[in-house]
Amino acid sequence: MATGLHSCLLHHGEEHPLLGPAILRSPSYTSINVQDDHVSDSNGEDDDDHQPQPHLHLPFLNIDQKMLTEMVRDKDYERLLQFGGIKQLLSVLETDDKAGINGTEADLLHRRDVFGSNEYRQPPKKAFFRFVLEAFNDTIIIILMGCAILSLGFGIKQHGVGDGWYDGGSIVIAIFLVIIVSSVSNFRQSRQFQKLSSETSDIKVQVVRQGRRQPVSIFQLVVGDIVCLNIGDQVPGDGVLVEGHSLKVDESSMTGESDHVEIHEKDNPFLFSGTKISDGFGTMVVTSVGMNTAWGEMMSSIRRELDEQTPLQARLDKLASSIGKLGLAIALIVLVVLLVRYFTGNTVGDDGKKEFNGSKTNMDKVMDSVVRIVSAAVTIVVVAIPEGLPLAVTLTLAYSMKRMMADQAMVRKLSACETMGSATTICTDKTGTLTLNKMKVVEFWLGKEVMEDDTYLGIAPTVLQLLQQGVGLNTTGSVCNLPSTSVPEITGSPTEVAILTWAVVDLGMNIDEQKQRCEILHVEAFNSEKKRSGVLARRVSDRAIQTHWKGAAEMILAMCSHYFDKGGLTKVMDDDTRMQFGGIIEDMAAKSLRCIAFAYKQVPQENGQSHESLEETGMTLLGLIGLKDPCRPGVRRAVKECKEAGVKIKMITGDNIFTARAIAMECGILKLDEDLNNAVVEGVTFRNYSDEERMEKIEMIRVTARSSPFDKLLMVQSLKQKGHVVAVTSDGTNDAPALKEADIGLSMGIQGTEVAKESSDIVILNDNFTSVVTVLRWGRCVYNNIQKFIQFQLTVNVAALSINFVAAVSAGDVPLTAIQLLWVNLIMDTLGALALATKRPTNDLLKKPPVGRTKPLISNVMWRNLLAQAFYQVAVLLILQFKGMDIFKVDEKDKNTLIFNTFVLCQVFNEFNARHMEKNNVF
Repeated sequence: MATGLHSCLLHHGEEHPLLGPAILRSPSYTSINVQDDHVSDSNGEDDDDHQPQPHLHLPFLNIDQKMLTEMVRDKDYERLLQFGGIKQLLSVLETDDKAGINGTEADLLHRRDVFGSNEYRQPPKKAFFRFVLEAFNDTIIIILMGCAILSLGFGIKQHGVGDGWYDGGSIVIAIFLVIIVSSVSNFRQSRQFQKLSSETSDIKVQVVRQGRRQPVSIFQLVVGDIVCLNIGDQVPGDGVLVEGHSLKVDESSMTGESDHVEIHEKDNPFLFSGTKISDGFGTMVVTSVGMNTAWGEMMSSIRRELDEQTPLQARLDKLASSIGKLGLAIALIVLVVLLVRYFTGNTVGDDGKKEFNGSKTNMDKVMDSVVRIVSAAVTIVVVAIPEGLPLAVTLTLAYSMKRMMADQAMVRKLSACETMGSATTICTDKTGTLTLNKMKVVEFWLGKEVMEDDTYLGIAPTVLQLLQQGVGLNTTGSVCNLPSTSVPEITGSPTEVAILTWAVVDLGMNIDEQKQRCEILHVEAFNSEKKRSGVLARRVSDRAIQTHWKGAAEMILAMCSHYFDKGGLTKVMDDDTRMQFGGIIEDMAAKSLRCIAFAYKQVPQENGQSHESLEETGMTLLGLIGLKDPCRPGVRRAVKECKEAGVKIKMITGDNIFTARAIAMECGILKLDEDLNNAVVEGVTFRNYSDEERMEKIEMIRVTARSSPFDKLLMVQSLKQKGHVVAVTSDGTNDAPALKEADIGLSMGIQGTEVAKESSDIVILNDNFTSVVTVLRWGRCVYNNIQKFIQFQLTVNVAALSINFVAAVSAGDVPLTAIQLLWVNLIMDTLGALALATKRPTNDLLKKPPVGRTKPLISNVMWRNLLAQAFYQVAVLLILQFKGMDIFKVDEKDKNTLIFNTFVLCQVFNEFNARHMEKNNVF
């Protein structure tokens, strides 16, 4: 059979080797087309039935998505080889390993039509009717419905259908409105949480399309996309590794195994959607998206419930339950007292005669009186139960979440809203949070000489070439030369972008040339513990092997035994020279510059054969650069506001101690008159303290430099032991334990990794420390608003309970009926709660000390206001109850109407009083 004319038919259900790059499908069999040439069968005759015409191009229509999915899911490396390897797979998916897919609208649409979109089927949304049923199942509602039916029945029996339905019917209408208000509120909150859930899932993915690296929404990802992966990224779809270095993946979300899996081109190039990159970097080609991935199947069966009960809601439920039990006890006492008074003949009717006169009393009248007494007791229960408290908290939290989103803070966990108001310490990163994260190389030292713009031309060619190699090969960023513009498009982390921009503009580096001239043998990826990255590369021209390191200046300096001068001469680095370089690094750090060093070493051929590790001694220093990352505007003021609010700020950074100190001074975290020896420590010193020493010094520490993720975790644990409520800001993958350990984890929305975001409670969308202060302000506002409503609600309850109890025991009747109190509660729990719950935060909130862990929910000021207001209301209402008829010359009905109107007006003014708890004059 002639080469290029092979075809193979694979019947479904049979296991046959896959022999080619494109899997073609038909209803009864799958045909595999090895070549794009015109195909003939073994007799040389054209097979027009099953082969496409040579010039008819119908991309993907015959690719079997199921086989692609199974290949990755089963980690079937043999099947990948049968495809023809990764190169043939890329060819089948019409993608280039460097330039990616075409990426036009038509191309993207076609790929989605064939392979599906990267979205999961969501579980069915909870219908509004379900919320209505849940509201009906509330114990209080059931009790009230029972009372309404009894009231309706006895009312109709006593007064007839025309007049007897008023009380019972009104209670039914009030209950119906309570249910509707509660259902609508919960339904809207549920929809808001679902919207939030989709927003938290909408992460940005770095893909290569038309030769450009660009961020796209994870939902816009298509099969064939080349995705760039770095530490902390979430794998956005199932796929196969194209190229990678030291790549490790955390597959615990899929397999439950905690050990990180090594991914490499040989044996195991398969990546699962939903897993996290724990080390290294690389690129992958997407083979399955959405419901065709194992993650998609799993996620479609999970309903993410964000409307969890917060600690404050739990406390309020407990409070409401306690008050309800108290009300029930008082109602029972009233019931017993009234029944005893009635059946002992101590009550008189409207005609002035005894209501109960033994067996002479008509049974219908006895039943009417008993129902009236039971109704009075039930009224007391209705009054006592503050069912509006949980609803008020829900309204406050839902409103705050919506407003915080507009203020650049996305709440992932409801409890964080209220906990943030209690924060006493904030542990913050430096880069991107306190600073702009817009770095620029402002200093370059070659040897002991600082290089100015006009002296770059004097650099020796050998040194220039080594510097270009050190930057171009040892980077996770990319440089794209667009035909439409003369300025190259540089992407990557802010540090990488700054270094690449400097190399391209000042050193004249062409990154593509550097990568063509050298073959990369091994890569040591950067992470926050090592604070350096390295690459082992072989030059194509002479097969010479070189090691290049880049990283924190003092760490790279410790690896060096020689250095280059401007003229290209290699000089020995003795102790005096090393101290001089140390002084240069300190001077740059004192100017708030991040100092990065480059070093290289020529590796003997015999030692470079394993290619599994990089030389770390005997390096030659190529140069030092200083990167300026200016402080964010307004950060100094934000730090000052936190201090005035009684919240301590601690900066934990990976920079050296001099840079950290300079930035802390610039931001206002440190003052010149402070004892800097105790205020600034290095991570290694902090972690080597004894437990007693650490607990003694932790209050004084303001800045931790050269800290590792473990140091941050240790700081959080120590502060919590001291009784602090700790908030932590972070963007790194390795900081996930500290974010989880903290009372409030705040991750960065722009620079933060997906691992950090998932571990956090709140995402700061603009990476700005001033937004952290805004979150603090909102947290206090939430707590304050809830306290206001508690004061308002409990005052009403105490006043109504007292007046009804005293009146019931003394007069045998209650002036405030169940229906009246239900209507008051209905308005109070909705409009009253909204009025207090939706107050925006003010700067006055930051003038108070933090609440902390142990302060009671009802403060002394609240007790003062509550008792004073309740005493005033009870006194006025009791005067009206016992002397109202004489004072105003009215009958019993008018007196009760007077009491009710006075009670309502008291609550209107009580609402004003609750607006400012500390102030005597609320206006």
